[in-house]
Amino acid sequence: MGWIGFGSVAALALTGVLASGVTQAQQLDYWVYSDFAQGEALKLQQTFIGEFTAKHPGVKITISGRGDDDLLTGQIAGASSGTGPDVFMNSTSLGAILAKAGALKNIYEDWMAMPEEFRAQFSPDLIKMCTPQPGVMYCLPYTGYGSFMYRNLTLLEEAGIDPKQPIKDWSDWKTQMEKVAATGKKAIPDMSQTWLSLANIYSGTAQPEEWGIDFDNKKTRINPGKLAETAQMLLDIKSYTSGTSEDDQVTKDLFSTNQLAFVVSGPWVNPIFEQVAKERGLKYDRVLVPGAKEGQYGGVKGFEFIAVAPKANAKLAWEFAAYVAEKKQMIRWASALGRFNSNEAALADPQVAGHPLLAITNEASKHAIFNRPPFFVKPYPTDYWSVLLDGVADIVEGDETPQDGAKRIVGELNELIEAE
Repeated sequence: MGWIGFGSVAALALTGVLASGVTQAQQLDYWVYSDFAQGEALKLQQTFIGEFTAKHPGVKITISGRGDDDLLTGQIAGASSGTGPDVFMNSTSLGAILAKAGALKNIYEDWMAMPEEFRAQFSPDLIKMCTPQPGVMYCLPYTGYGSFMYRNLTLLEEAGIDPKQPIKDWSDWKTQMEKVAATGKKAIPDMSQTWLSLANIYSGTAQPEEWGIDFDNKKTRINPGKLAETAQMLLDIKSYTSGTSEDDQVTKDLFSTNQLAFVVSGPWVNPIFEQVAKERGLKYDRVLVPGAKEGQYGGVKGFEFIAVAPKANAKLAWEFAAYVAEKKQMIRWASALGRFNSNEAALADPQVAGHPLLAITNEASKHAIFNRPPFFVKPYPTDYWSVLLDGVADIVEGDETPQDGAKRIVGELNELIEAE
């Protein structure tokens, strides 16, 4: 029997997997990222919830949008108190923290009991990402992203820059920033303020294996020479920055009001700019993040998973998680929102081909480095990111040369990892 996307209760009963026999009211608390609980994304989520509960009489599912920090802390606290969500999203980069806290149910047997038609929808590499050891699977791949660059076309034209000409490399990009600055506007946010923005620049010169931690050998994978090159780039563009982080609302406001030329971020920012374009005529486009040399590109990629808490309703929570991550739902997700996801069968479907936002995200992910690898293995040391960012800040402030600072930073990171 072929996989039918949960369309027939009788057929599902034959699989022996999804016929839960729910006869009494059961509550599932479903926690998602905040942007999944607003606008068109929320409408789709509510549609999926409605379809699922229609097949499970008496079941009630409450969706709750949470900011990144609230999502993580709530899941960790809930693991010890039993008050957390039944089914939830988070980033694979935080999987090891959640696993250590006991927030994730081992769903390996549930996964293996699913029809092959369902399991074949997902990349083996992504399933491996959720399976840190044989017989232990902590998540189902759900959504994903690759970062790219938004360009304010009005500012580029005011600066005498032809947007039709691609930015070849960092040198070319810096020249454009200088031209923007000459008009009295700002070119780019301060890319040294967060680890993600730093990685978006570092990835323009480094290889994927030169980021993250090698836990087996207890050392950082960061290449000190590439980190020095990145720090030099940040030093060179310092006077062109807005002084704000790429995450700040003021950064989005500056871009939306033609005061900022470039924003490196992910597809979640696009609805904001799209709305401003409709209401106030914002002119912008999306391109790959320039790299140090022509043909190289920066950017960070990551995946969000959907997981089940080890609670009383875990079986029902798994059924719901499998439902929303299935091809039929992910096709609707991708086609309506243009958002990348982890269901390869859905992304290959003709219904989603050609969506411009999905296309740039997909292309960006091919060149980007993973956010915080490896996943579900071991949490990063508590001070890892602060040592990295504080060290880069010292270089950008002129306290150290890029070469000396990068060497010191890598040494301190190795000391942290060895001490764990």
